[in-house]
Amino acid sequence: MILRLAVFALMAMGLLGFGTVAWISTRPPPPDAATVAAATRVLVLVAAHAVTAGNLLKPEDLAAKSMTTADAGDDASIDTPDARHALAGAMVRESLDVGEVVKLKDVMRPGDHGFLAAVLRPGMVAVSVGVDAITGTAGLIWPGDRVDLILTQAISDPSLPIGHRIAAETVLSDVRVIAIDQQLMQGVSPGSTENKAPTVTMEVTSAQAELVSVATRIGKLSLAVRSADHTRPDDKTAQPRTVWASDVSPALGADVAEGAKTALHVFRGSADEKEDRF
Repeated sequence: MILRLAVFALMAMGLLGFGTVAWISTRPPPPDAATVAAATRVLVLVAAHAVTAGNLLKPEDLAAKSMTTADAGDDASIDTPDARHALAGAMVRESLDVGEVVKLKDVMRPGDHGFLAAVLRPGMVAVSVGVDAITGTAGLIWPGDRVDLILTQAISDPSLPIGHRIAAETVLSDVRVIAIDQQLMQGVSPGSTENKAPTVTMEVTSAQAELVSVATRIGKLSLAVRSADHTRPDDKTAQPRTVWASDVSPALGADVAEGAKTALHVFRGSADEKEDRF
């Protein structure tokens, strides 16, 4: 009896083991790491349109595209607000086609060693000017934009007509912005707000840099952004002109108001009186 029970127990164990082996053999093998990576999709930053080498990236140059991590590569920029901010103003080393992945090795970001020397054209220098939220067009300027630099000054000379005591002049015309705030400074992260100075760095000639140096001591500087088609027919022929306060406000054009003329009464004898106004 005991022998028979032992035989049944061995048979049951054998059937259980055979069933387990059969179940395992029907299960698919676990995917390897490469297969898992190929199946994972992420949003990466790509070129929204063709970007030529040497250009500075603007927000509108970047777009998001869903790709597998295998296709995107290890050097791709994942689409995050910080990644977009870090790429703003970065110089493109190699030209990018539409939809091409923006890889970190393909760009040189502000703060990277050698950025300034790489972004400046031969014979050009970099000069920075201080602006505030208003004169800097309220954060609407990006590296790569072309701007005019305008000087506004108040002339403290009481002998001048009131309409000629405030003037504005265009100091520089059609210059390229290459950095905003302290992004050119080594070691300053693009998103940092600590000790942040509101400055705009422009690419100019040596002579223009001297003009800027003097203009910063005279009055207040402001920037005017040019359109993408920044060339104008009159750029080469137009002469810089001074805009006076009286050109803006006709009320400041007259030195003395009409109702404020002085009257002089001249008496010739007891009955002869003449009034002169001046």
